[in-house]
Amino acid sequence: MKIGMMQPYFFPYIGYFSLIKYCEKWIIFDSVKYINKGWVNRNRILKQNGLETNYITVPIERISSKTLIKDIKINKNIDWKNKILGELTIYKKAPFFKEVMSIVNDVLSYNTESLCELNIYSLKVICKYLNINFNFQIFSQLKDFPVESVQAPDEWALYTAKYFNATEYVNPPGGKSFFNPIKYQSLGIKLTFLAPILNEYKTFSPTFIPGLSIIDVMFWNSKEDINKMLDNFILDEFP
Repeated sequence: MKIGMMQPYFFPYIGYFSLIKYCEKWIIFDSVKYINKGWVNRNRILKQNGLETNYITVPIERISSKTLIKDIKINKNIDWKNKILGELTIYKKAPFFKEVMSIVNDVLSYNTESLCELNIYSLKVICKYLNINFNFQIFSQLKDFPVESVQAPDEWALYTAKYFNATEYVNPPGGKSFFNPIKYQSLGIKLTFLAPILNEYKTFSPTFIPGLSIIDVMFWNSKEDINKMLDNFILDEFP
């Protein structure tokens, strides 16, 4: 079984979904500290001029530096939903604007105070739209996970893979530097890194800007074409 795990991001970029599609089980890693100005409560779309990017953001309540992602609450005193919907109107001439805006409306209307729950719901909705099997579990809800065994950053993934009797653990290439492949080999787990190839596609921007939110991809491309993009990656076994 191929397994992957990542923090629950807000409308993440297409590479996140490439990982989900490749894996047979996905772990929502919600038991780590929230990082300010990361991807958990925001992502990038195009600006009106098409030359720059803008952030769509879910505002959160005040937290301490030790607050875990699973405990983040959405700040409901800010009209963030209508702000995001307004910011997305720049895509109104995109070929799939109507159906994608329906998806966004569905996600933003989800009744929860939890940022983590909102993000998980968005992943479920988008995977359903793209016909991706989203077989997931939430890390904080795993029973009898051997937390005391984790002594290094790469061991969260190591012991999660072991917990599920996985034969392969898949990670984005950016984390390669802190993985010790010998640990994985000793448990019979293949360690691989999936690097998505970010295909260019036509937008209203005169210059293609890669790595934007999956929303941007969905506005401009059919489900069939997006799935071709999802399958376009380089898989590197480590070491």
